[in-house]
Amino acid sequence: MTKILTFGHQNPDTDTITSALVMQDLQTAAGKDVEAVRLGEVSAETQYALDQFNVAAPRLIDKIEGEQVILVDHNEFQQSAPGIESATILMVVDHHRISNFETAAPLYYRAEPVGCTATILNKMYKENGIEIKPEIAGLMLSAIISDTLLFKSPTCTAEDVQAAAELEKIAGITKEEYGLEMLKAGASTADKTAEELLNIDAKSFSMGDKEVRVAQVNTVDIDEVFARQEELENAINAETAQHGYDLFVLVVTDIINSDSKVLALGQEQAAVEQAFNVALDKNTALLKGVVSRKKQVVPQLTDVLS
Repeated sequence: MTKILTFGHQNPDTDTITSALVMQDLQTAAGKDVEAVRLGEVSAETQYALDQFNVAAPRLIDKIEGEQVILVDHNEFQQSAPGIESATILMVVDHHRISNFETAAPLYYRAEPVGCTATILNKMYKENGIEIKPEIAGLMLSAIISDTLLFKSPTCTAEDVQAAAELEKIAGITKEEYGLEMLKAGASTADKTAEELLNIDAKSFSMGDKEVRVAQVNTVDIDEVFARQEELENAINAETAQHGYDLFVLVVTDIINSDSKVLALGQEQAAVEQAFNVALDKNTALLKGVVSRKKQVVPQLTDVLS
């Protein structure tokens, strides 16, 4: 029997990498031959979590060639592996909007409006009567902390909080102390190139007939990032020219104060001003209280551009 591959979106974050590993464990326990893989490099935050629980990162792949696959933490084909159109998609477990998704055959599709894919996977273990190992609990807890910014994000639900409390006990750690150290591990920006910063956590979205790229960087020092604005703008312009984006938005989020500053470039730049009721100054604006791309950035831009 051919091995089933499970993976999340390109430019993987902690939820993407860990959810693939968790799905591999869950399906293996159910008697399936499943391998977790990844579509990009492992971030410093994610590596911290993997090291903490002594779990190796999934194998890196660059395309799909007709395999059977399980998608986690995404469904939009432009965020997935090259060649996804030729794959047989058996299952999707996700917590994002559903867009640009179509299959030729029926599948198991589970999308819930929670803060993290791991919260859904936690339910699936319980529903199937499968015991959660401590290291798997730690990975899921790490994902919830990452996606909810330690429960501060507006995407965080009561279900995420409850799942984290359950997983904390199994993993044998204190979620607040561990979570802050994990987030800090991924917050350093000085050692990264502009191109690396733009691709730590970036996704492409179709909004009406426009193609929009939204990148997000979590940091404890917004000024450290914007001290390199000229370098970042040059890198954004290069990516826009290469891929034909109508709008590129870099969201730099202060994980301590829960605010973001955006850098917006492209022919649809005015959409940012309209979406957030701000005036861009030198292509930037402060968005008070904005931390979630999924809930506080993408829907607002979509409303304006669709």
